[in-house]
Amino acid sequence: MQEEEHLQVPMGTEGDSFPLLDMCPQETQAPEEWDYVLVADRRTQRSHQQVQRQQLFLEELRRKGLHFKVREDQKQVFFGIRADSRIFDLYHTLLVEPEGATPSAEPAKLTPVPATTRIRIVNFILNSKTAAGGTFEELVKDGVFEARFPLHKGEEDLKKKWARWRDMAQEQPVDEIRGYFGEKVALYFAWLGWYTYMLVPAALVGLLVFLSGFALFDASQISKEICNATDIFLCPHGDRQRSFQPLSDTCTFAKLTHLFDNEGTVLFAIFMALWATVFLEVWKRQRARVVLHWDLYGWDEDQEEMALELINCPDYQLRPHQHSYLRSSIILGLSLLMICLMVGMAHVLVVYRVMAAALFSNLNWSFLGEEQVTTAVVVTGALVHYVIIVVMTKVNKYVALKLCDLEKPRTFSERERKFTVKFFTLQFFAHFSSLIYIAFILGRINGHPGKSTRLAGQWKLEECHLSGCMMDLFVQMAIVMGLKQTLSNCMEYLRPWLAHKWRSMRARLHRAAADPELADWRRNYLLNAVTTFSLFDEFMEMMIQYGFTTIFVAAFPLAPLLALFSNLVEIRLDAIKMVRLQRRLVPRKAKDIGTWLQVLETIGVLAVIANGMIIAFTSEFIPRVVYKHRYGPCSQGNRSAQDCLTGYVNHSLSIFYTKDFPRSSAAAEASGNVTECRYRDYRNAGDYNLSEQFWFLLAIRLAFVILFEHVALCIKLIAAWFVPDVPQSVKNKVLEEKYRKLRERMRFSSKSTEV
Repeated sequence: MQEEEHLQVPMGTEGDSFPLLDMCPQETQAPEEWDYVLVADRRTQRSHQQVQRQQLFLEELRRKGLHFKVREDQKQVFFGIRADSRIFDLYHTLLVEPEGATPSAEPAKLTPVPATTRIRIVNFILNSKTAAGGTFEELVKDGVFEARFPLHKGEEDLKKKWARWRDMAQEQPVDEIRGYFGEKVALYFAWLGWYTYMLVPAALVGLLVFLSGFALFDASQISKEICNATDIFLCPHGDRQRSFQPLSDTCTFAKLTHLFDNEGTVLFAIFMALWATVFLEVWKRQRARVVLHWDLYGWDEDQEEMALELINCPDYQLRPHQHSYLRSSIILGLSLLMICLMVGMAHVLVVYRVMAAALFSNLNWSFLGEEQVTTAVVVTGALVHYVIIVVMTKVNKYVALKLCDLEKPRTFSERERKFTVKFFTLQFFAHFSSLIYIAFILGRINGHPGKSTRLAGQWKLEECHLSGCMMDLFVQMAIVMGLKQTLSNCMEYLRPWLAHKWRSMRARLHRAAADPELADWRRNYLLNAVTTFSLFDEFMEMMIQYGFTTIFVAAFPLAPLLALFSNLVEIRLDAIKMVRLQRRLVPRKAKDIGTWLQVLETIGVLAVIANGMIIAFTSEFIPRVVYKHRYGPCSQGNRSAQDCLTGYVNHSLSIFYTKDFPRSSAAAEASGNVTECRYRDYRNAGDYNLSEQFWFLLAIRLAFVILFEHVALCIKLIAAWFVPDVPQSVKNKVLEEKYRKLRERMRFSSKSTEV
């Protein structure tokens, strides 16, 4: 039954109402396509002031050309919204360039306006500030309205083809996603699908590097020497350790470390630098093809926003770009302050690990040996780091938003770009500051056994695991990334699923709506709410994962494999959330993934630098190579029947005489017949100063970092040059289109001259 032109908005008391003046402007009879719905709580209708603000807001929207239909149930009032067809005519006039049109030509019939465009225009009008009622967000805060959302309509095909767990191995229908959610969401899933596809070779190579360590699990000369070193005693790690541990006790951990700290690590790090470049360059080609297919190659984002502003307000005055050195200085200072806070979080982790090591040592549990204490500290430290990440993510988002508001961006798109840079920078330090500490600082400022560096002059700083710092970094990476991918994905799905089930169960307690249209609106209302950050959060999650996959991959070659499995789940999880559990996202137009591409390129450069430094300063690769060619049995071109690394373990451990321990220390009391112990460092045996080998190794490490970074970056630049961003077929298609338009204009000009 056709809705009446004059509608009544219910008030709090039964039967009380006020008329909304001509909610539907006069126009040619059009089918009722209610794409958007506003919701108000019936209880708010008891306040005359709120009812008046609601009426003024709706009246303002009516004057802008929006149609309304009012429906109500026991608790809520629903306002169905659609835009006047004249709005879409104006949108078409402003943005769609006529092709081959002549003054005398018949006006071409306009194609039906896609639902994504209708929703985008209505959403833009609702976002704008009205003269009477303020913005919609302000009205929600004041209780005038409760929610707003575009309606899910025609999503059945996506449910059958895409948003099901059983379709995990199926190709994504990117064109259909674009037709339902808009280009922004479609490009996200196109990028995520390509990223997942490209992870396959990276995961296979990483797994091969990891498994190659098993071939040397028992055959490694270093592992053999460690396992047989029953007569070499290690200096105590903790202050209260009352025994000198034989080096052979670290046999198992030494073998495990060799799984990911071997010669293949260097080749894998170079491979991942090349992989990251090829991945981005080929993605740019994929994007160009997709955007050309969608006829968005020449689309301009600023022009789109200005057109929407003019549609919303014909008197709109252009807002120029602004820049303030004072505001920029304040924002830079506050950003640096937040980064210092992120680094401070890493220091909190340091303090925790020092305190935890002392606590676990004091517990005197029989099952906790020195190695078990170290492992427990590393594992619990990784858990603490994960909790810090969860908390600081909320803090970082709030701070980044405030910094963006202070910067006063011109448009929503510009605000999103600036927010992306600020939020990702803060998140980067929140996620990776502790990894940077473990990789490059842990165990390097501890002094030596007789003169240890202490926290607050009391607690001894923690040291690397007995088998090296790579084990600590590997464990930290495995736990944080594992929790980030598994626990976060579970919560990402269970939270909206449980919330939707709870809301649906509560709704069943009330009488179902007899009107099918109202029932459909209620069904959409019961879905989980979305925000402007819903898609942004998905992108951010993938950027952090990409950072884990590339930046510290030299210490965790299984990272690409873990990311691959996670992404296979992530694609369907996001699809199910968006189609089945959440209200419909507002479609947004786009021709690329925006600032995220620059973020990916930045991560690629950081990955080269970080992996080079990990191999040089954290791994044992450089000391092993130097020993082979300078100190070992194969040094200076000598041919030896022995393994070239024979004697490396003894060479890499410094000597400390137990008589030099402070007399009051537990180590001095436990020394007994042990006259000397060994520790990981390059120091002289008498004065404990840094030895000649240390400085020689440091020079080689620095030279390797410079060489590695230059080689890897050159490979990246060559790969970027070798693989063009835009395929030649796309360039030729664009050229042909420009040529065709010029020929048509030339033909029309010739005809006009003849007449």
